[in-house]
Amino acid sequence: MSDNMEFDGTITLLLDGDEELECAIIATFPANDKDYIALMPVDQLENEEGELFFYRYTINEEGEPVLENIEEDEEFEIVADAFDEMLDEEEFNAMDSEDEE
Repeated sequence: MSDNMEFDGTITLLLDGDEELECAIIATFPANDKDYIALMPVDQLENEEGELFFYRYTINEEGEPVLENIEEDEEFEIVADAFDEMLDEEEFNAMDSEDEE
């Protein structure tokens, strides 16, 4: 398992019907001894209510992420909770650093 890998840019998802959806990489994070990635469509980045997509991922030989669907509801809940905890921690750290200034 990696430790919050840093990826820049976007990933293009291939949806049903061969439709492509360009998504920004919001975060990578571990949960339940696996690595996950959070993506948001680039056209929704300015919207606080934008849709998030979670995928399990591995890194291929070229260093690119390979996305795997999360099939089980239980796994999805674990991933969503881990993402929320990561956001809460980042928010707390940001408030804490503001207090130190």
